[in-house]
Amino acid sequence: MKALVFKKYGAPSEVLRLEERPRPVPAAHEVLVKVHATAVNDYDWSMVRGQPYLYRLLFGLRKPSRQVPGMEVSGTVEALGKNVSALEVGDAVYGDISEYSFGTFAEYACVHEKALARKPAGMSFEEAAAIPHASLLAYQGLAGMGGIQQGQQVLINGAGGGVGAFGLQLAKLYDAEVTGVDAGEKLERMKSAGFDHVIDYKKEDFTRNGRRYDLILDAKTARPPLAYTRSLKPGGKYVTVGGTPARLLQLLAWKPWIAAFTSKSVHILALKPNQGLEHIGELFEAGRIRAVIDGPYALSQGAEALRRFGEGKHYGKVVIAL
Repeated sequence: MKALVFKKYGAPSEVLRLEERPRPVPAAHEVLVKVHATAVNDYDWSMVRGQPYLYRLLFGLRKPSRQVPGMEVSGTVEALGKNVSALEVGDAVYGDISEYSFGTFAEYACVHEKALARKPAGMSFEEAAAIPHASLLAYQGLAGMGGIQQGQQVLINGAGGGVGAFGLQLAKLYDAEVTGVDAGEKLERMKSAGFDHVIDYKKEDFTRNGRRYDLILDAKTARPPLAYTRSLKPGGKYVTVGGTPARLLQLLAWKPWIAAFTSKSVHILALKPNQGLEHIGELFEAGRIRAVIDGPYALSQGAEALRRFGEGKHYGKVVIAL
């Protein structure tokens, strides 16, 4: 099979290579999936570059312990491990596999059966690859930890990516007034998608413009914790779903003090992979949400797709189709 492989850390264009590899054999609770599509995520960007360096504790100190990136998958079950009971050969499946493994930037991948769900019939494989991780970050962040209420004022930082695209659609189910923050070149598309207000972070700091929100969903977390509390109304909530380790540690340290001395609260979402995916699938089938795709790219274009993601030039989810 063909797989996109890296054997040392570095820039994607320098270290990622398309190679022939043996087709993997599923363990007892795994299935062999013929990959039809996968998607690029922060983990892939960090894994290939080996940065931030803290991530090397997960991926290998000197060189990568896993040589094939990829944590989202859609495809068809080709073979079953001996103890698999939830799936059958021929099932069309999708899911976020990060709780168990990586390796979906390949024509075949072995995946634990618990990391997969059956794909809704009306959902394409490209759409299915774009959905599991970003949609559930948005869903668990807004509806779960954020406790979004009808008609609230919501801000999404990093709104031009996958989390932002799904976050907008989910917030609109609650008739929220939604502000999106991202780079200027994405703003017109964000307006067309339905954001009520847009902010170019290169020209305006949303934490200093005097506006206040009931709920902030942040995919970037690039500022000190107290900066975000300035942008919250009394009783408001800030939920981060991604950012640098240093900023997240700061937020963790300040969280109890903010709760003790203000009516506001800050939260770090630890994603529960695939929890709520059935609900997202139902919303998709009902036409209430859709996947916003950048691409799809071929597997041979994987390094370019990863670079595009890392530079923040994409809108929606960067998808690779095989």
